[in-house]
Amino acid sequence: MESQAPSDTTDAAVPTEPAEAPRATANRSTTPGSEAFRAYIGSGWAERPEVTPAPRAQASFAAARRARVSELFPGKRLIIPAGRLKQRSNDTDYPFRPHSAFAHLTGWGSDSEPGSVLVLEPTADGHEATLYFRERAGRDSDEFYANPEIGEFWIGARPSLAQVAGDLDLPTRALAEVDPLLDEADGETIILREADPAITDRVDAARMVLWDDTDGDRDPEDHEDDDRLARDLSELRLIKDDFEVGELRAAVAATARGFDDVLADLPQIVANARGERLIEGAFYTRARVEGNAVGYDTIAASGPHACILHWTRNDGPVVPGDLVLLDAGVEVDSLYTADITRTFPVDGTFGETQRLVYEAVLEAADAAFAIVRPGIRFREIHAAAMAVIARRTAEWGLLPVTAEEALEAENQHHRRYMVHGTSHHLGLDVHDCAQARRDLYLDGTLEPGMVFTIEPGLYFQPDDLTVPERFRGIGVRIEDNILVTAGGAENLSTAIPRTADDVEAWVRRLSAR
Repeated sequence: MESQAPSDTTDAAVPTEPAEAPRATANRSTTPGSEAFRAYIGSGWAERPEVTPAPRAQASFAAARRARVSELFPGKRLIIPAGRLKQRSNDTDYPFRPHSAFAHLTGWGSDSEPGSVLVLEPTADGHEATLYFRERAGRDSDEFYANPEIGEFWIGARPSLAQVAGDLDLPTRALAEVDPLLDEADGETIILREADPAITDRVDAARMVLWDDTDGDRDPEDHEDDDRLARDLSELRLIKDDFEVGELRAAVAATARGFDDVLADLPQIVANARGERLIEGAFYTRARVEGNAVGYDTIAASGPHACILHWTRNDGPVVPGDLVLLDAGVEVDSLYTADITRTFPVDGTFGETQRLVYEAVLEAADAAFAIVRPGIRFREIHAAAMAVIARRTAEWGLLPVTAEEALEAENQHHRRYMVHGTSHHLGLDVHDCAQARRDLYLDGTLEPGMVFTIEPGLYFQPDDLTVPERFRGIGVRIEDNILVTAGGAENLSTAIPRTADDVEAWVRRLSAR
């Protein structure tokens, strides 16, 4: 990685720090500060054409989403920050990803600017939306060359206000202009608290000072309205619009190609002592080629690691005769992500017990999918899968009670081998809509446009003495992404091989290339 300061130490002038120098660089900065340098670096640049793009496809959908939020909060100023860069170590940061609610309401995805703020200002007939962000600085400014966090010499070209306004079909203003709105915040201002703690602190401080006594006994530290905004923005994403469904299809298709990439690399993967890392790397390459990144840390779990539900260390070998559980999803540039799991035999053939377990999990997944249609409750999907899991584990003699007894709420013995849930909503977040109310999520009724996973599994830990030795160390999960339609449901990931026979043929075909 390049040093965070120019290396020229021959300038006789005493260096001066730019007004907004990045953290932890002041003690080693060698940025020239002479007037001659400033004049020279700020001159001699070609004119850059200002091209204002036509609105992106998502712009009209984002406008419709903002209109729905406006209806929920009449007369209230709404502040939805994008968030800021998050420190990884010292003066290096994680790649920026805006808060999902901000992306949902603006249409700005992987190309969004850190620190941006969306404000919905109340009007007589709704709200006027404005996007505040820090546009590019001129080449005659210190920022251009001396600030590695935002300077274009360091991170590349940044957009102008006019370009973003045209791209998102949304009025834009300089970021500094949002300051008065933050400093005059009171009970009529509502903020998405979790998105940007620094902005939230400013709003809270303003509320303490400016709270109108006519509001009675309301406590400025009462965040009920803020919490309702977070909840409503989460619930707004429960039903996907046509644009969102299209992006999820694209994410699933890219993920399918990523799985193919992994299988094609199996000979190299098996030959490496940390083959799981090669699986992770092969999939990540596809995610970067076709999207923004992965939607979550890839689980590349081989052998007994497949029994660890969130195994992301991915540092183990991939051994012929074992199974690999690969749970991965491509996040496309709009930030919608797939979430798919396939379990496959390293050498292309399931062992007898491996196939027995695999087919039980597939049966559970198919049973859950079979009941999906508008009008059923979300929790019924899990119940359908668990009925199969309980029956099969009872048949194998693993339970101290019958399947029927295990399914009773006070028992649940079969859950020892599958402690996680069967489904979660999917979208901008891999676990989307997480702040929605229980009666709209777990106890909610399915509606067309909902997208979620179905992902039963069975996990027999290597040291689990309740199961015969032949089961120990086997972990299987099969996960698909499901769209509720007017007439039932569509499995968006059904093109990725699912049956045991198809998976075997898939592995043999691709790994033999």
